[in-house]
Amino acid sequence: MEIQSFLGTGWSFPPSFDKVGRTAVMVSDIADIEESIRIILSTIPGERLMQPEFGCDLKKLVFEKYASSLMGELKHMIYYALLYYEPRVNNVDIAMLGRNELEGVLYIQLDYTVIVTNTRHNLVYPFYFLEGTSLT
Repeated sequence: MEIQSFLGTGWSFPPSFDKVGRTAVMVSDIADIEESIRIILSTIPGERLMQPEFGCDLKKLVFEKYASSLMGELKHMIYYALLYYEPRVNNVDIAMLGRNELEGVLYIQLDYTVIVTNTRHNLVYPFYFLEGTSLT
């Protein structure tokens, strides 16, 4: 069964498969946009060979001192990553909801408008500022 959506349809992330129908699990509409935003924010530029500029380099801010300059840089990076790589949204507003020092997480709220439907949505993205990865 093919899903038709004017907002877009794509594979769920992380990719999963329906054992009964033997197909990839698909998402549509606002769920597809939300997954696209999460993918953009969690992808390090250079990670995709065919699209080396794709992503948002939030990982470079891991272990940075929590200050207003860090908040400004986070907002700037997220805004421009969504501007370039998610054409279905605009009017992006980014706010820091709060942080949990013990868990090393900063909660970032993204408010945006889906252009085609002119509807407002929001997404909370957890940025783990005390965790590193083996990726450089």
